[in-house]
Amino acid sequence: MRALWKGVVIAESDDTVEVEGNHYFPPGSVNMEYLQPGDTRTACPWKGEASYYSVHVDGEINTDAAWYYPEPKDAAQHIKGHVAFWRGVEVRE
Repeated sequence: MRALWKGVVIAESDDTVEVEGNHYFPPGSVNMEYLQPGDTRTACPWKGEASYYSVHVDGEINTDAAWYYPEPKDAAQHIKGHVAFWRGVEVRE
C-alpha cells in the first residue's frame, strides 16, 4: 500500500493493518519528513485517544490529514504508533 499526497509518497508498506476501512502504516514505513505533529486529539471508544499530524508537501499543508494512536487501548494494541491517512491523501496499492 502507498499513501500519496500531491504526487509524493508519504508512506509505503506491504504490511499495513486495516481497521474500519483505514490502512494503518507501520511507523518505519512513514516518511516523517512530510509530517508535523499537531494539537488535535480525538477519542475512540475502543481504540483510545488519537493524535494527528499535518502533511506538508512543497509548501502546502493538509491539516490533520494523518492520525495515530500513541497509547491505544488493549483492543487496538496492534496499531500502536501506526499511521493512517484521510483528507485527500490517496491510499492505494
